[in-house]
Amino acid sequence: MTRTHLLDDPTYSRMLERIGALEPDSQAMWGKMNVAQMLAHCAEVLEVSNGKELKGTPWFFRLIGPWIKRMITNDKPYPRNSPTHQQYIMTGAKDFEHERARLLAVLEALRAAGPQAFRHPIFGQMTAEEVGWSGYRHLDHHLQQFGV
Repeated sequence: MTRTHLLDDPTYSRMLERIGALEPDSQAMWGKMNVAQMLAHCAEVLEVSNGKELKGTPWFFRLIGPWIKRMITNDKPYPRNSPTHQQYIMTGAKDFEHERARLLAVLEALRAAGPQAFRHPIFGQMTAEEVGWSGYRHLDHHLQQFGV
């Protein structure tokens, strides 16, 4: 089965359109984050996929990493209000335009890295397709959260 992923040109273009459709006052249909916090959250997740250090991970997460990897790379939609790693929890004021620009830059960096394998700090070795698919699923989940 071929999956939609962020390295696919039409999918990437559509994601950019959806991100562009967000407004500073876009309201979430579920969850605690506002739109700027959501953009920061998505950027942070993709930055780790691009190689940024993941801080504050309990040791046992590395043991269950392969199980979590199967959860993020499967075809089931993410449940609403899922638990979040502490590094990805965004609180406090965030600047909407800054966080949108940050997310767009992170997406571009992911695309620029191209089809290379990557070692995630929790999930272990991931193919470009797994990174692109899991990134797509996560971003799609949050864009749906804000109605785009």
